[in-house]
Amino acid sequence: MALPIYILNGPNLNFLGVREPETYGANTLQDVQDDCEAKAKSLGAEVDFRQTNHEGTLVDWLQEAHTKASAVVLNAGAYTHTSVAIADAIRAISTPVIELHISNVHAREEFRLHSFLSEACAGVMVGFGTYGYELAVQAAAHLNNERAD
Repeated sequence: MALPIYILNGPNLNFLGVREPETYGANTLQDVQDDCEAKAKSLGAEVDFRQTNHEGTLVDWLQEAHTKASAVVLNAGAYTHTSVAIADAIRAISTPVIELHISNVHAREEFRLHSFLSEACAGVMVGFGTYGYELAVQAAAHLNNERAD
């Protein structure tokens, strides 16, 4: 059986649907998980969907993904702009990682313009709302197919 696509969510994403709906939309994290599972199933893949508010847990999960995931979709939230540790964890694994942002970070506050993660990732999905998760799952499946060929 193929390895799952890990979908890792960082701080405050458990508050989707509540936190700043004008920026992040009305979908809850459960809605996003349901959509990702349906998209993965349509592609013949599976997802392992997780959320934490703790930086070290994201590092642990990325290290785990090295041998237990086919790809990673990572919405690190604010850690995108602050975490060298997460960037180093991405660089340490051979599993491709797709950085994801619900909002268009390039149209927001200046501090959001810098990502410590982008340089280490296979690609970046930005500004498509929670639909970006489905697009990222599709991209992850595509990367897996390319690696398998």
